[in-house]
Amino acid sequence: MKCLSICTLILAVLPQFSCDTKPIEKELNPSLVLWYNKPAENWTEALPIGNGRLAGMIYGRVENETIQFNDETLWTGQPHDYANEGAHKVLEEIRQLLWNGKQEEAEKLGNEKFMSKPLGQMCYQPFGNVLLDFIGHESATNFQRKLDLEEAISFVTYEVDEVKFKREIFSSEPDQAIIIRLESSKNGTLNFSAGLDSPHEKYDVLVDRNVIIIRGKVNNYPKKRERKGAPYPESKLTFEARLQIINEGGEVVQNDKTIKVVNANSATLKLVAATSFVNFKDISGNPSKWCEKQLKNIENKSFSELKDTHVYDYQKLFSRVALDLGKSEISNRPTDKRLVTFRQDGDPSLVSLLYQYGRYLLISSSRAGTQPANLQGIWNDKIYPSWDSKYTININTQMNYWLAEMTNLSELVDPLIGMVEDLSEAGEKIAKEHYNMGGWVTHHNTDIWRGAAPINRSNHGIWPVGGAWLSQHLWWHYQFTEDEEYLKKRGYPAMKKASRFFVEYLVPDPENSSWLVSGPSNSPENGGLVMAPTMDHQIIRNLFANTIEAAEVLRVDADFVKKLEERRSKIAPNQIGQYGQLQEWLEDKDDPENEHRHVSHLWGLHPGNEIHPLTTPELAEACKVTLSHRGDGGTGWSRAWKINFWARLLDGDHSFLLLKNLMKPPSKDGGSIYQNKGGLYNNLFDAHPPFQIDGNFGATSGITEMLLQSHLRDDNGDFYQDILPALPSALSSGKIEGIKGKGGFEISITWENGQLVQVDVKSLLGNNLNLRYSGNLIKQSTSPEKIYSFQLKDF
Repeated sequence: MKCLSICTLILAVLPQFSCDTKPIEKELNPSLVLWYNKPAENWTEALPIGNGRLAGMIYGRVENETIQFNDETLWTGQPHDYANEGAHKVLEEIRQLLWNGKQEEAEKLGNEKFMSKPLGQMCYQPFGNVLLDFIGHESATNFQRKLDLEEAISFVTYEVDEVKFKREIFSSEPDQAIIIRLESSKNGTLNFSAGLDSPHEKYDVLVDRNVIIIRGKVNNYPKKRERKGAPYPESKLTFEARLQIINEGGEVVQNDKTIKVVNANSATLKLVAATSFVNFKDISGNPSKWCEKQLKNIENKSFSELKDTHVYDYQKLFSRVALDLGKSEISNRPTDKRLVTFRQDGDPSLVSLLYQYGRYLLISSSRAGTQPANLQGIWNDKIYPSWDSKYTININTQMNYWLAEMTNLSELVDPLIGMVEDLSEAGEKIAKEHYNMGGWVTHHNTDIWRGAAPINRSNHGIWPVGGAWLSQHLWWHYQFTEDEEYLKKRGYPAMKKASRFFVEYLVPDPENSSWLVSGPSNSPENGGLVMAPTMDHQIIRNLFANTIEAAEVLRVDADFVKKLEERRSKIAPNQIGQYGQLQEWLEDKDDPENEHRHVSHLWGLHPGNEIHPLTTPELAEACKVTLSHRGDGGTGWSRAWKINFWARLLDGDHSFLLLKNLMKPPSKDGGSIYQNKGGLYNNLFDAHPPFQIDGNFGATSGITEMLLQSHLRDDNGDFYQDILPALPSALSSGKIEGIKGKGGFEISITWENGQLVQVDVKSLLGNNLNLRYSGNLIKQSTSPEKIYSFQLKDF
């Protein structure tokens, strides 16, 4: 009997170690997985992957799969100087026309004499498509596609004739490749053909053994889209991609332009891609050489090795922050179904999913050494994308990075810092030719060639504070990290040169000579060309204050600091108007019926820090009036900005209302893209509409602002860590771990029934801690790397 029992035990255990046993599927977490029970019908239903440089959109089609891919450096045009030489000669005339109330004449002169050459900038381009055909799979059942945010892997699974098929797809940063794994549950049943194509006019495809190669040249900027003025530069970038196919079992059949895999067990496809772009002044790169080298680097790596390396690298960033807002039965439905009913059911785990999706998208579109995330991150399928999918720096690019520092992704700001460094170089000539001033300046748009001159039309293109706003991120990076070496070598030099320009640019106001004002400029993108818009003054005040403090940290430039202090003290202050609103201009002319998507003059509330209910209550009330005029609608990114505004006003329920207004499908009827139809597409991409990624990033920022704010300081300059300052009643219980406050603090918060339970603070730098909750303050010194825990009773 004893022997029989042992044998029975062995027989029972053996199946667990059988070679045929498949790994157990991990439980689907509705806070970390987007999933659907049908393939994507269009691009805004496809699922995004990216490694900061190389991006893919996965449709999950059964018979004819498409993986549309991008390289972040594939743009129209070539290195180009956008300056309009001698434009500064009409600067004073434009100012005088505006002072005299002749706005139309000023705009006409600006259009004729002051604008960029050419009048527009270049556009971000799609690269190509991986095409996979699976013959006989039209009768698939049990279909599911998903994007796992925890591992940054997209999956497609289904069955055909009782055979299970599975695809895993990811874009690896360490190995600089998109990896596609195809598996079937029964040996010898995987049959497919693979190919590459491109939307560009000039490209060739060839097959070399088990590698498909595509080579081409970027299309020129579309002639029918060119604005009047100087000719648009010819496109000179070249590109190449290689798709290597490694089969396990079966055989490979090469055709002229495709590869067919027959009766295999599984296969791994490795896609590498590159362009001839080196930097904004150099396009001498060799994409063929790069692709050949990169494929060689990974040719002996198994799928398991590639996957493990990818997941480890990604999770070093993503796993720093966890958010649990609870879940229920409604959370287990497909993502598109959850989105449709969110305004009614308020599914809290969908909020968690959108929050972490923002972090996922930033990790996927912005890594050290890459370009910064553009208007669509790094995802684009159109030869002529909306607004060229470039960098709109009168809010959109900045919004892309609002979440970076606070959600513990400081490294991902590196590409933005790099772009500001480039612009501080390109913008010197614009400062000289357009304003005859020192320092550097850039306007409301830039591209990969670092265009810095005003583009499009003077009524919105002449807006010189784009670089000043970008410089805020240089200072934030220091405030979160206190990396003095970075500040000395990268942050401060660009901030100083930006400040030097505005020292010269500000002029006395004719109605009040003790005030300095900005202009010509505009209040984006509302009201046309003017003098003295409120937003300009808020941004320049912030730039000067940050530059002064940076110089004091580095113990340099005492004379320049005095000049900045003197100029800053004279900048025209914020004004409250006839309706109790914060004035958008120095003149009290706001229209309470205007529901414009931009709320530019509330910059001082967010992302600035000069307006707050605790420090400037009258101005904060004026901001509420302005927001009531502008309404709770708007385009996708506009709604995201308003989430942040209301959080800064300490009104969590109104902030959540804006989140609900964002978390809905956009209307599908026709009409202007500027009408109030913002929302989220089925893949949770922000809908302006059309797609702009800034709304995703702005939403994650806004949710964080509900839970932690760290922009206010005490008289000693130490930051307050305000805990749950704008907690919505709809999110009455939850836990967030790993978010960051200025001054070097990593914070985890638990709350139940609308009240704090516990807060844990890790002091990264050993600074003084000001921990504030519900008006009560805990002050204490800290030691580096030590964790401090507090409960409700401690406040």
